[in-house]
Amino acid sequence: MSSVEIIEVAAIDEGIRLDRWFKSRFPDITFGQLQKLMRTGQVRVDGGRVKPGTRLLSGQKVRIPPLRESVNERYAPPARGPIDPVRAREIESCVLHCDDDVIVINKPSGLAVQGGTGTTHHVDGMLDVLQFGANERPKLVHRLDKDTSGVLVLARNSRSARHLATCFRSKDVRKLYWALAVGVPIPPDGQIELRLLKAVGRGGERMVVDPENGKFSRSRYKVLDQGGRRASLVALEPLTGRTHQLRVHLADALGTPIAGDGKYGGRDAYLEGGGVEKKLHLHARRIQLPLADGRTVDVSAPLPKHMLSSLEYLGFRLEAEYDQFLELE
Repeated sequence: MSSVEIIEVAAIDEGIRLDRWFKSRFPDITFGQLQKLMRTGQVRVDGGRVKPGTRLLSGQKVRIPPLRESVNERYAPPARGPIDPVRAREIESCVLHCDDDVIVINKPSGLAVQGGTGTTHHVDGMLDVLQFGANERPKLVHRLDKDTSGVLVLARNSRSARHLATCFRSKDVRKLYWALAVGVPIPPDGQIELRLLKAVGRGGERMVVDPENGKFSRSRYKVLDQGGRRASLVALEPLTGRTHQLRVHLADALGTPIAGDGKYGGRDAYLEGGGVEKKLHLHARRIQLPLADGRTVDVSAPLPKHMLSSLEYLGFRLEAEYDQFLELE
């Protein structure tokens, strides 16, 4: 990047620290280099000087200096290139709901929501395909892990993005997940509360339970079906939005890791036999969104092939009542 660029903060990034936001876009820049850019006023937010810990708000404008001159040529972000026609058709086929304000897609397992180091194929890079004649490019308003499938929401305009960001932050959005767990949670339904902290180790970043320094997390869960004591289909409703929350809650709080989740379950996350794929079996099944005009969008996403195949192999049913949100206390 050889000239000043102004980037508008997306709804999905509201509340994130400026240094983390910057690092996600320019992963090779060091913290010291970033501090210098801010100290000298080269990085600004809405025209004002800022500190690395500044929390960003949706719609704010971040000034990015010419990094080739300020830091080093290798920090420039990749230009947005043409989208492969096959991938364009694939993402179009994922659309579950589309109106003037919102698009809901069924994100495939293995597709990242946003780019990063070594990740060139992601939803954010294909948003032009989903513009469908609107005046604005769709905007991401929440995230799913790369290997989690299911409902992902896009705002079709800035007004909707601001409203939905507020709804996600205030917990007005309800989300229902299905997971294939190794083992059966005891008791079969209840609420999980843990304090989670991000830690960095040999295997990269992961969330750990830290009763003193961790951030509070809470989820509701209910066993929908089980195959003896070997495995169970579990419904989960997150009441907070911590990174990897449901994965840690099942693995650490209940001792029943999600099938295929080696990051948190280790070897215990893999069922013996060839009938269950080694992919993560976590699916964002249903979402309920209150829109600014008073409407409520309620969308459910079909299960991915690997989960359908595993549930059939294990003899699990898929009853209509499984789609119900869990009763909240």
